[in-house]
Amino acid sequence: MSKTFCVTITHCRTDGDKATLGFVVANAALGSEKETMVFLSTDGVYCAIKGEAEKINEGAPFAPLKELIGKYVAAGGKIYVCTPCLKKRGLSETDLIEGATPAGGAALVEWLSNGSPCVAY
Repeated sequence: MSKTFCVTITHCRTDGDKATLGFVVANAALGSEKETMVFLSTDGVYCAIKGEAEKINEGAPFAPLKELIGKYVAAGGKIYVCTPCLKKRGLSETDLIEGATPAGGAALVEWLSNGSPCVAY
């Protein structure tokens, strides 16, 4: 059984429910003692942009996105944000929340090539 887990998220502004569920699963993976990486691409990059997660609250039974992300980062989860996707949206590393790192697709490929399971939202 793999000791790692990956969640890719391609939605935030376009579908807050998918962003929320992605971080619910990422937190569950950390709680199951998996080294976990969230890879944000396309619209999903907004999950890691300062001030954006506060806008997403899907309601009970889910915690607000900002809270889920904070819990995930505090527990040691990794957040990688697609660098070309940031650039396409006129965003940069200075726009990112603490705990988020810009990365290219190679970071995702490397993580997955070591046998990590992955789910996508």
